[in-house]
Amino acid sequence: MAKMNMIQALNSALDIAMENDPNVVSFGEDAGYFGGVFRVTAGLQKKYGMDRAFDTPINEAAIAAMAIGMAANGLRPVAEIQFSDYIFPAIDQIVNEMTRLRYRSAGQYTQPIVMRSPWGGGIRGGQTHSMSPEAFFTHVPGLRVVIPSNPYDAKGLLLASIENNDPVLFFEPKRMYNGPFDGKPDGALQSWANHPKGEVPEGHYTVPLDKAEVVREGNDVTVIAYGTLVHVALAAAEKSGIDAEVIDLKTLTPYDIDTLTHSVKKTGRCIVSQEAPRTSGFAAELSAQIQEDCFYALEAPIYRVTGWDTPYPHAHEWSYFPGQDRFINALKSVMEAK
Repeated sequence: MAKMNMIQALNSALDIAMENDPNVVSFGEDAGYFGGVFRVTAGLQKKYGMDRAFDTPINEAAIAAMAIGMAANGLRPVAEIQFSDYIFPAIDQIVNEMTRLRYRSAGQYTQPIVMRSPWGGGIRGGQTHSMSPEAFFTHVPGLRVVIPSNPYDAKGLLLASIENNDPVLFFEPKRMYNGPFDGKPDGALQSWANHPKGEVPEGHYTVPLDKAEVVREGNDVTVIAYGTLVHVALAAAEKSGIDAEVIDLKTLTPYDIDTLTHSVKKTGRCIVSQEAPRTSGFAAELSAQIQEDCFYALEAPIYRVTGWDTPYPHAHEWSYFPGQDRFINALKSVMEAK
């Protein structure tokens, strides 16, 4: 075991995957020689050469198209989209080609592709570097969407994604890359700030792509989160004094409905959360499914903790970000509701 932050854990996963399988290649804008904007791919080109770790033009559609062709011909590409906000030029390739080729070819071709991308807010990136676009892609059949919340899961989930034979969108919470961000006003990420690094095995291991985890047991209310908000939910549960059970979703599609419903049927109350704007977000999908499966166990309406229906702001980032206070208010409201 070693102490790693999320950047180090992801880099270790890529290094192991490339060492174990010569068909694994890594590429993207500034992802070769420079090692990526956040240094996740640092050192890979020096170790494995320019044929296996290389830079691409600033062309997200071409990055996705290249990954499709590589995968159809036996490679296992790991492509980086520099920020998740920039993934939309590639949406046609991802939605209409990448996710359908296995179906369209009756299994003749697989698409073992991982599309990595820094995701979410919390680093004062403003409206074009802070987006959480996961809901756009959870609606696409044949595409897995994975969002880790800690270094251990980041490495294990990335290795599992690379070894999986279907395309995976692997969103990496920028707020979690290096640990705490100085100046956070309300201490919402205090639990993470005290432990910016985690215990991570140095060798190969995987974390299941379709399994959520109960990271805090409780009996009063179930709180479902993923990515950065797992740590906010944990901090809020501790501060509120409410006996909340917190679940880290990890994989959004396909999500682990059994773990979610088992918890909600135990607690009778539920809060779902997302960084993204409220309307038509992934939290709405979770709310609908839990209502269908747990209707007779629910003792209160399902509450949502989300961002606002606005572009992600810069100057007022912490008013937009679903922080600890917003979670505490939701916890109190759901406990008082009848």
